[in-house]
Amino acid sequence: MLQNPSFSSDLEAFSGRFSRLQDTVGDKLLPAWLLASGEKIKTVTENLMMAEKFNLLDSAEKWLVIRQLRNQMVHEYIESIEILTDAINRVYESQTQLK
Repeated sequence: MLQNPSFSSDLEAFSGRFSRLQDTVGDKLLPAWLLASGEKIKTVTENLMMAEKFNLLDSAEKWLVIRQLRNQMVHEYIESIEILTDAINRVYESQTQLK
């Protein structure tokens, strides 16, 4: 796999798209939806809990775990390939929760 020349670009595309998905949904789309629904915008955690209450998410807790994986992929990969590898594998396994 590592000898495949497109692996690096595919991996970067995957992690970049996943990170943008997290940012867009958690920081922009969800607060906009809450505001349009007459709710107050609060912290990310509180907004996710509200989304769960309205059945927009199956579990705010699972989304927060996935969001932490995003942070590991973006912020910690430079120092630890093990953290990056674990985060990527766990995100890949969590794809069904993002649909």
